[in-house]
Parts: sequence; C-alpha cells; structure tokens
Amino acid sequence: MIQWYHKARRAMDCYQTVSHLKGSLCQQLLLFILWLSSFQDVVSLQALIDPTHMSSTSELAKPPTTALFEPIDISPAVIPRNPYPGESMPPMYPTFPTTYEPNLTGRCPVNFSAMSNIMGKTASDCSLPLASLVGNVICCPQLGSLLHIFQGYFGINTDKLVLPNAVADDCFSDIISILASRGANSAIPTLCSVKSSNLTGGSCPMRDVNTFEKTVNTSKLLEACSVVDPLKECCRPVCQPAIMEAALQISGTQMMLNENKNVVGETNHIDAINDCKGVVYAYLSRKLSPDAANTTFRILSACKVNKGTVSMYLA
Repeated sequence: MIQWYHKARRAMDCYQTVSHLKGSLCQQLLLFILWLSSFQDVVSLQALIDPTHMSSTSELAKPPTTALFEPIDISPAVIPRNPYPGESMPPMYPTFPTTYEPNLTGRCPVNFSAMSNIMGKTASDCSLPLASLVGNVICCPQLGSLLHIFQGYFGINTDKLVLPNAVADDCFSDIISILASRGANSAIPTLCSVKSSNLTGGSCPMRDVNTFEKTVNTSKLLEACSVVDPLKECCRPVCQPAIMEAALQISGTQMMLNENKNVVGETNHIDAINDCKGVVYAYLSRKLSPDAANTTFRILSACKVNKGTVSMYLA
C-alpha cells in the first residue's frame, strides 16, 4: 500500500513538472513569434524609407555649399501652347514674341553681331506689348543708350564721333529692323521721337576725336562718368555737369558765355548744345565698355525721369 502511494506521488510530481515546462515553452514560443513579426515590420519600413542609407540629423541640417543658386532650365517642350490656334489667346495666357531673320539693307558697314547683347536688351525693354506703356521710363532710355553706343562703336577704327549722312539712314533702318526681329515694337522711332539724324551729330560743329580731346578736359570727363553712383548722381550730380560742360565747350557756346554774349533763347545754340551732348556720349562710348556705358547712360536717364516725376507732383 505504501509503495503504491509513493509511486502515485512520483507520477503526480512528474505530471506537474511536465505541465509547468509545457506552459513555459508555449509562452516563450508565443513571445518569439511576436518579436519576429515586429522585427519584420521594422525592416520593411526602413527599406521603404531608404534602402541604402539613413541620413543623420547633422546631414539633414547641413547648409548649401554656396549661396548662389543656378537658374532653372525649362525645356521649350514644357512651355504651354495655345490649345485653340484658330481663336484668340485667353486672358493671362503666356505669349512669346515671334523672332525672325531681319532684312538688312547691307549698306551699313557695321558688324552688328558684336553688339548682340545690347541689341537684345533693347529689344527686351522695347517689346511689342510694353513699349507703348513704359516707353518714357524703360524703352526710350534704353533705345537712346543703344544709339549712343552704336555711334561710338561705328567710328571705333576711325577718328570720327558721328556717322556720315550717307550711311546714317541705312544704319538706323538696320537697327530698327534687328530690334523688331527680336520682338521689339517696330514703332519705337515714333514712340521715342528718334531718327537717323541723332547719329550724325546734327548741328554740333565738332565731330572728330582729335579736336574733341584738344578742347575738352577728357580726364575730368572720364573720371566723372566712368563709374556713376545711382543714388548720388540724381541728388548731387557729377557726371551730368561734366557732360554739359563738355557739350558747351565743343559747341562754341562756352566761348560766347565767356565773352558775355547773350545766347539764351537762341534756338540754334540750344540745338547745337543738345547735338553736342550726343557727341559727348559717343566719346564716352568709345572709352567705356558697352555694359559700363549702358549702365551710365541708363542712370542718367533715370535721374531725368525721376526729376520730371517730382516736378509733376510739385506743380
């Protein structure tokens, strides 16, 4: 009886031990399955974010290597086109001026390709839809600057500061044709009141470099107009008085003023002074680079526009 009891006791202990171990193994197996599924989710998420590299915080916060950003190049293929060519363009739809090869006279002895940049800027500032709206502020000052630079460039290999009358009309016509072929308004001569005689020096008696440099203090002129401050020049002008002084000297008016002769109100002398100012601009165009000359001339024009605006509001 006692032996049977001990055998039953040992069997019961063994059953409890097996049951305990079985429960522990089940729990461990369940935890292992949960951990494995979580690990697979994490690996999958990391692969979706970046399969090769995970950027650190320092890399994400790294500043750009340069403060300048290159312009974005847009292919012509992505520029929107009018979906209805037979109808008028809808409001605010982008329009682009039509360009073409200009029909030149062939009688103007100038290499226009050397002035391509300044011609392109003038065509842009005098574009067909805007020229009539902003002519006095943007287009006409730029056109005047172009004519001054062209006048100086024409005689760069000669001693002349003006164009001969024989080619002035043809050169002026070629300039307008090139501008129109690049999208400029073909009516800008009328809008800006310019003509071929603006290139010939008009009634200014002095038209060559040698005589100009003997009459005018060119060192003073170049010092005043080589670099023009856009703020100071309009308030306390330096270049404008230098140009006027040179124009008075080459027109002969300065001599008349020194002799106390009355020249006020005489139209001929006023026209001569204005024409001689164009000759002074042509001389500056010979001595300065096209970009520097254009910047100087545009600043001087802006001062005139601003002065006229202020006078209009004060009147």
